[in-house]
Amino acid sequence: MGMLEGRNAIVTGASSGIGRAIALRFAAEGANLALADLREQPVEGGMPTLDLIRKAGGDAFHLETDVSRWADIDRLVSETVRRHSRLDIMVNNAATYTGTSLLETTEVQWAKVMGVNLNSLFFGCKRAVQQMLTQEPRGEARGRIVNISSQHGMLASPGDAPYGVSKSAAVYITRQVAVEHAKDLIVCNAVAPGKIVTGKPGIDDDPARLARSQSRTPWPRLGKPEDVASAALFLASDMASFVTGINLMVDGGWMAA
Repeated sequence: MGMLEGRNAIVTGASSGIGRAIALRFAAEGANLALADLREQPVEGGMPTLDLIRKAGGDAFHLETDVSRWADIDRLVSETVRRHSRLDIMVNNAATYTGTSLLETTEVQWAKVMGVNLNSLFFGCKRAVQQMLTQEPRGEARGRIVNISSQHGMLASPGDAPYGVSKSAAVYITRQVAVEHAKDLIVCNAVAPGKIVTGKPGIDDDPARLARSQSRTPWPRLGKPEDVASAALFLASDMASFVTGINLMVDGGWMAA
């Protein structure tokens, strides 16, 4: 029996990077997966997440989802419940960034980042709570929400003001939901990744940036998506039986240094 055997989970941004790793780990632990993303093909290349899960004998479906739209999140949760009768785990992972400072950021860029990174958390948490309130508890909880924040929710995000602000808000909404709905037996936590090497092309793959991150990280390697997936698994499972409202750092000691 896996740690999530028979549980029904949604993972947003599940096609690539951290979301892909979380979805694969949850499926390996027995969860039925709803994979939400605008695309099925992984940005870093390889077989789609859906195909990998099904090849391994898991249960999953993909739903094209714009997480910045309430209608899409509503449809996502409704379809999950239609297929599996309930929603046990909601992972709000989808995110984007601009790589721009305060003065460089346009109104359009700000709105896009807040839509994907913050509005999606509001929509995802709200719609998940709505559904979970209608369910009987499994174990001690009616349902569990895992938000993916960032170390940049705890300290400044140099050169990317919108991203840092959105991730700071992710930490706050996690605490808010956890406290408001503890009486309802709904658990809400966050995972805060440090520097995670996902294989996605772009500025985060720049050797100089990776070297700077390694020099700042006490652990002798940078993070992998699987590191975040393991933390998300713990928070999504019954092992986290008295844990709610936390922002779990997965950063190789960055914040401790």
